[in-house]
Amino acid sequence: MPVRVTVVDHPVAQEALTHLRDQDTSNQMFRAEMRRLSLVVVAEATRQIPTRARKVTTPLATTDGVSLASRPVLVPILRAGLGMLPAAMELLPDADIAVVGVQRDEETHEPSEYVAKLPHDLSGRTCVVLDPMLATGGSLAHGCKILVDRGASGPIFVACVLAAPEGIKHLESTGMNLHVVTASIDSHLNERAFIVPGLGDAGDRQFGPPN
Repeated sequence: MPVRVTVVDHPVAQEALTHLRDQDTSNQMFRAEMRRLSLVVVAEATRQIPTRARKVTTPLATTDGVSLASRPVLVPILRAGLGMLPAAMELLPDADIAVVGVQRDEETHEPSEYVAKLPHDLSGRTCVVLDPMLATGGSLAHGCKILVDRGASGPIFVACVLAAPEGIKHLESTGMNLHVVTASIDSHLNERAFIVPGLGDAGDRQFGPPN
């Protein structure tokens, strides 16, 4: 199944991304710009979220409105995905929060799972995965596979800051029903599997080095 990819074409998103790319941006500023960009990306990622019709009474009349068809599930991929969570919670305040921890082996670049806290049955639930960097695609694919194994039928919405062509190709090879929304598809991965031109390590730039 082909993976649908949407690149956000919005000046606010592109300005925020420029600040994130800048090597001189402080950790504090990086977190602020990550939240700012995430608001735009997550809003676009959930543009087609299922709704149901409802009536609402204003101070003047009764009119048509909508409610979300089901309670969404926000799934940040630890640890970098945590930086996108505040914006996603602001847009989807009734969402459940699940966490998936997948780390990449720096030698093999293969993903390994170290935590998965989420509902056992995701049938009929809208899942929004938060992962700033779609690099090799291994970690993201692993996280999405956990959701599919628990009944998520898709499309699973994936909100990213940056994507590499190699990562998109890997997701396409999985056959999962995914809709990726990103602020940019960058040039390529380097020999260390970092996105170029990219923005460096999103986790370190938000939270500091782990050691």
